[in-house]
Amino acid sequence: MSHTHKNIPQDAPLERPQADILGQLLSGLKSEQLLWLEGFISGLRAGNGVPALEAQAAVTTPELTVLYGTESGNSESLAVQAAKAAKKYGFKAKAVNMADIKVSMLKEFKNLLVIVSTWGEGDPPETAVDFYQSFMDESAPKLKGTRFSVLGLGDTSYEEFCKMGKDFDRRLESLGAERIHDRVDCDVDFDDEFASWHVGALKALEKLSGQITSAPQATAGAAVLAEEPVSYSRKNPYPSQLKERVLLNGAGSAKETIHLEFDLEGSGLSYETGDSLAVIPRNAEDVVEGILEATGLDPNAPVSLKNGDFSLRDALTSELDITALSKPVLNRYNELAQSKDLDAVINNKQQLASYVTGRDMIDLVKDHPTKELTADALVATLRKLPPRLYSIASSPKAHPGEVHLTVGVVRYDANGRVRKGVCSTFLADRILEGDKAEVFVSANKNFRLPADPERPIIMVGPGTGIAPFRAFIEERQAIEAKGKNWLFFGDQHYLTDFLYQSEWQDYLSEGVLTKLDVAFSRDQKEKVYVQDRMRQNAAELYAWLEDGANFYVCGDASRMAHDVDETLHDIIAQEGSLSDEKAADYVKKLKTEKRYLRDVY
Repeated sequence: MSHTHKNIPQDAPLERPQADILGQLLSGLKSEQLLWLEGFISGLRAGNGVPALEAQAAVTTPELTVLYGTESGNSESLAVQAAKAAKKYGFKAKAVNMADIKVSMLKEFKNLLVIVSTWGEGDPPETAVDFYQSFMDESAPKLKGTRFSVLGLGDTSYEEFCKMGKDFDRRLESLGAERIHDRVDCDVDFDDEFASWHVGALKALEKLSGQITSAPQATAGAAVLAEEPVSYSRKNPYPSQLKERVLLNGAGSAKETIHLEFDLEGSGLSYETGDSLAVIPRNAEDVVEGILEATGLDPNAPVSLKNGDFSLRDALTSELDITALSKPVLNRYNELAQSKDLDAVINNKQQLASYVTGRDMIDLVKDHPTKELTADALVATLRKLPPRLYSIASSPKAHPGEVHLTVGVVRYDANGRVRKGVCSTFLADRILEGDKAEVFVSANKNFRLPADPERPIIMVGPGTGIAPFRAFIEERQAIEAKGKNWLFFGDQHYLTDFLYQSEWQDYLSEGVLTKLDVAFSRDQKEKVYVQDRMRQNAAELYAWLEDGANFYVCGDASRMAHDVDETLHDIIAQEGSLSDEKAADYVKKLKTEKRYLRDVY
């Protein structure tokens, strides 16, 4: 019986056994395998063998690099999505971390998409600092022949909104690269802008490449990303039940730190130690009522947002950011108010910084009232309520089907009113055990335990910075890792603020935790911090680093992380008998080897 392939004509110049063998082969080949075979045969015909095949493949399948710089993982996630979408357009695409390449390699990328976040006050992401500095240096290579487009991720509540995206866009152009699609700057609600940008950029590259035959239809847009659905994600958060909430501080503490346990059973969500959990909060009722009272607007007035229609009250409660003021918010509001005083604030950097600190939408409406403020105008002034990310405080191996958080609750007085953190007080006050909060996992591949379980680790985590290190130790215990573990923890008072004290003491007695150094700043006349304990243990800390230890820091970026970094440099210079320059090179090497890792906020 013949097995000749249906597409092989009867008059083909093949003997029957050859036709049968070819038919059996072709019937099992995928499209990309057929493409390979076509190029291979073309090469044989040309008498050039495999090199001709490679040349054919290069023409047929152009390469695309999606270069990303990430702090919390958002840029990486989008880069992976963009690379997958590009393959649907016929590109041989890959996502590449700025931390993993040299700037000199850019000249090899003819088709380039850049996705980069801006961190803090206009800084590059932690893992992209070296790349950014080299990229902006005069030694950066000329990029004539490179086609590019840039997506910037940022937060309009910061003055230097999307500065990194703007810097990369300008620099690529100045190096001779060709912009094929305009830069897009995204606020914290970036999904729609990303979908529009990546489709536009890929269509532009498709048109210029001219060789692609497998591009999806122009209307495919976001559907390209939806072909591999994830049950629960940023776009579709999981309603997770709060199983337990425990106050970690003792009576009399000036702090309010809570431990929370959420149920993930059956959700399909998974996480690794070092990841974060994003929580989508709801605004406090009294703040919503304060805005409605200050504006005099009807709480039941219908308003339309990008994701649907709501009553004004519901939109202010669950959809919009009503507590954070920023220059864009003030500008939009003043288009209605036409206040010269507010205009003066907006255009004075110091006055602007002072005004937006400790004030919210209620203050803005009261300070600069206007009769032009309708329900639609009010919601158009505000941005979407962003999720809050918290470092996960549990190991999935120790707590299957659960995720734990360590949250510092924010409450303070400012400008004559009690203020409160939107998400921290949502978790502390506005949901009860048994209630549900919408969550999703935000991966952080830049803050992982070492792959080698015998590698020692040093962890510096004062206050709520302790969270990921609780997860680390649980994980190391679960996998019976043999590596040594050293923890530096600090807070205000030993008696009231020693978070997870009994757990750490148990780990010490069991030998899971090798060494624990604590700093309680207000238990003595002279304040003592974690960096002081590092200095006191300088010789041993340096010996651990020389022995290959990973060094981790988690917590406040503005002061603590800076002070710890400065102390680390000093210890390495002192104990290694190195100049400041050589010590800086040592630290840079730690970062390059991914042995100095930070999760700071």
